[in-house]
Amino acid sequence: MSVQTLRWPLPRHDYWSTPFAESLLQHLDLRPGLRILDIASGHGIPAFYLAEQIGPTGEVLAIDVSAGQVARAKAMQGSQLPWLQFECMDMRSLRSDLPTFDRITGNLSVMFFRPNRFQTVQGLVEHLEPGGQLVLTFPSYGTFDSLWQSVDQAMAQQRLIKERERFQDYLKERPSAQDGRSWLEQLGLERVGAFEYPLEVKTGAGQKFLYHPLLRGGFLDDVYECFEDQYYAEEFMMKIAENVKCFTPLIAQRCVLSGRKQNLA
Repeated sequence: MSVQTLRWPLPRHDYWSTPFAESLLQHLDLRPGLRILDIASGHGIPAFYLAEQIGPTGEVLAIDVSAGQVARAKAMQGSQLPWLQFECMDMRSLRSDLPTFDRITGNLSVMFFRPNRFQTVQGLVEHLEPGGQLVLTFPSYGTFDSLWQSVDQAMAQQRLIKERERFQDYLKERPSAQDGRSWLEQLGLERVGAFEYPLEVKTGAGQKFLYHPLLRGGFLDDVYECFEDQYYAEEFMMKIAENVKCFTPLIAQRCVLSGRKQNLA
């Protein structure tokens, strides 16, 4: 199926989910008739695209823990692509009655595997058909390092001891591409790969930075959570925001994990 005939292309206006989905699709082996489990599906990037690619002889089950996201995806779908099903489900504890799938995908999913990332991946592999492929994306260690260095230096200069300890714990908890590769290797997957693609996130100073749609509600909130006093956190972050030239360009690392389950035949 050519790109020109797609009715459900990846949305151009999504400057975060779509670039990660594009990197996922570079490594995902697609063909008509596949059974696909799409985890952390959100509002359907790339579930709609996947469903169109595999056609009515296949099946896509797209799951997300957020009932609101699932409802939004269903509203967008309407009566179209009936072989695509959205369901509210926690990918960290999949139902035992779920079937196995030819492909398991998860765009921007690994960051939601906390606190037991390896066990979550293990559970996914258990639902993968022999010979099936697992492909996951996430912003890996190294994402926005220039920003985190500025935050850490400011905390050290201002002697914010407790806040800096919490911040260091957050930094240490971020998975790297090598972490992801080791999970798949430990689980016995074959043709394992961990690939990184840089993505620049552009921002202005001040409020443009503090309320950037790709930064707030996620990455920046992790810094705010290091502070018990949120008024002081806002004051601290405003000073960071006024000097964006110290840490721009902001570079995210799109990591793609890919591996195949051993074929027992």
